[in-house]
Amino acid sequence: MASNPRMTRRRFLKWVAGSGLAAAAAAPAYSYYVERNWVEVNTVAIPMFDGNQKHPFRGTRIVHFSDVHFGYHFDKDDLIQVINRIERLKPDLICFTGDLVDDGTEGLSQCTDMMMSLQAPLGKFAVLGNHDYGIEGRSGVSDFWKKTGFRLLLNRHAAIEKGGSRLIVAGVDDLMLGQPDLERALGGTLPEDKVILLAHEPDFADTAADWPQVKLQLSGHTHGGQIRLPFIGHLIAPPHGKKYVDGLYHAGAAQLPVYTNRGIGTTTLPIRFWCRPELTVLELT
Repeated sequence: MASNPRMTRRRFLKWVAGSGLAAAAAAPAYSYYVERNWVEVNTVAIPMFDGNQKHPFRGTRIVHFSDVHFGYHFDKDDLIQVINRIERLKPDLICFTGDLVDDGTEGLSQCTDMMMSLQAPLGKFAVLGNHDYGIEGRSGVSDFWKKTGFRLLLNRHAAIEKGGSRLIVAGVDDLMLGQPDLERALGGTLPEDKVILLAHEPDFADTAADWPQVKLQLSGHTHGGQIRLPFIGHLIAPPHGKKYVDGLYHAGAAQLPVYTNRGIGTTTLPIRFWCRPELTVLELT
């Protein structure tokens, strides 16, 4: 039996080069066919009730999703899978933080019934993102949310009552193409209220942190960078999403918790690498 040839330095370098070329060739296919469709569910505890074990909203489960970018390599069948995942998470409250579509609403009407079927006993809320303005303005996306039972919070808030207490969900218009007005969104709330703020661009948290009633901000917009490298992280981040790119941060002197969801879809490049699409379950504790 012939013995294995000795691994010389030259042979080793050729093997490394060949492995590198194979990995480089496989990465685009993996990024498009595998990771782009491999949704990760992250569960995060958010302290909000100062040790009050009997607070009516303690244990509330919020499912947060964002940046679907419907129409850009993301269709009705893809959305059905996401909705089924959300349903299995049994949310009390559902929040969507913008960029439902990529540049238009063509085909979106096919999805009205399935989005309407999503159930959450405490309500379903949404805000607009910069892509939702698209080629036809925000009207198409706004109409869609109204038909599906989601409350679109454009510089508005809604109070949820339970057990003699209230939780407030507020939302601001898109920072890039809209006219966000936090003072108007919080009008009528009190400093002692507990407000969950929906804002598409996460860096808005530096503004929200100045308002004592805002206890949590939920955002999207960044896609987590969409392409990340081990030990390096994201390679690029969009305007107003450069500071709080992915996951949980604490903003300002008040240490306001801000969670940036990596989103479901993609834009510009239909790939993800080291940056899986995300559904977030936030448990209020």
